Amino acid sequence: MKYVIIQGDGMGDLLRRPTPGPSALEAARTPNFDRVAGAGEFGLIHTIPEGLPPGSDVGNLALFGYDPRATYTGRSPLEAAAMGVTLGPNDVAFRMNLVCLSGAEGQEVMADFAGGHIDSAAAAQLVAAMNEACGDETFQFYPGVSYRHLLVWRGGLRGMRCTQPHDISDKPIAGYWPKGEGAEELTRIMRASREVMARHPLNRERAAHGHPPISQVWLWGQGTAPSLPRFKSRYGLNGSCITEVDLVRGVAIYAGFKLVEVPGATGYLDTDYAAMGAYGVRELAHCDLLFLHIEAPDEAGHQGSQAEKVKAIEQVDEKIVGPLLKGLTSSGPFKILITSDHATPVSLKTHSRDPVPFALASGEQLRGSERRVKFGESEAAKTGVVIAEGFSIVRRMLDGC
Repeated sequence: MKYVIIQGDGMGDLLRRPTPGPSALEAARTPNFDRVAGAGEFGLIHTIPEGLPPGSDVGNLALFGYDPRATYTGRSPLEAAAMGVTLGPNDVAFRMNLVCLSGAEGQEVMADFAGGHIDSAAAAQLVAAMNEACGDETFQFYPGVSYRHLLVWRGGLRGMRCTQPHDISDKPIAGYWPKGEGAEELTRIMRASREVMARHPLNRERAAHGHPPISQVWLWGQGTAPSLPRFKSRYGLNGSCITEVDLVRGVAIYAGFKLVEVPGATGYLDTDYAAMGAYGVRELAHCDLLFLHIEAPDEAGHQGSQAEKVKAIEQVDEKIVGPLLKGLTSSGPFKILITSDHATPVSLKTHSRDPVPFALASGEQLRGSERRVKFGESEAAKTGVVIAEGFSIVRRMLDGC
């Protein structure tokens, strides 16, 4: 038996939307999603438990089969694992975004939490400059992918309240600086980063070429190293993971999955969907369970672009799910799950804790059915199937293992 989990990051939308018309999932042409929904179990799933933030960290822990209420310690420790950064028991990791602000001093607005999707090589220069200006034995900076980077506070504090920058897109930042114990240290670093960015020649080059200059760093997502049991020890299966982002790589590393790197998988709208599908088909020969994560729908949701989100979802359906279904059909018994870690509604441009659609079907069900049901929020709600705990969908899928 082969198992495949397709996780389209942020694919979901609000069940009750502020304007009429279909969601991105409902508007997208998704014959393969619809085939799985029509053949198997179809409904809504709550991936985000009450009391936890609606983010990819919590949602992906659930979709790897872990109860986030018992395992979640913060986002950044997962990213640290993917970057090969070891955390001691008293170390605290922080996500460090490179962000672009607009407006006069004291009235700045979060113009782009993703730093204009700066390329990783250029971003590494800015992170190195931060390490030179602000780094020491206590505070250490590590480069990641594009705008996503890491600060480790050795022996640090973690009780402060930090705001996710994607929650305040196009909003004034004045009321969203860190608060609570230890916040003054984070604020010092964030304010010092303004001068580091302003004097860096890379930023002058960006401005000269019409690209938005990076204004400062933004710190959030703090946490300490989690303790997760290995997936194989719980389910007896070998797992492989294809993803474009460090967060999901980190969950996979803690779970003991093999990481499969795909050339051209960027974590953005220009990712090579076909390569991800092809590598997925190939990897199924070497693993029991494949977890394949695609970031693009979430990025489009954060941009507030319905058209780009529809396009990304259609690419996932055509170039990833289609080839995987074809490959699985000729390889023997299988089960496939299609869902997302959380909703990223276009109208909100940030995450929502609304339940998201899921479809789960076996090869036997797919071979015996030509029925198709539109994979989207409205049709999923009509089924009356609502799974209250996201992590239980994995146990449901693996029932009998």
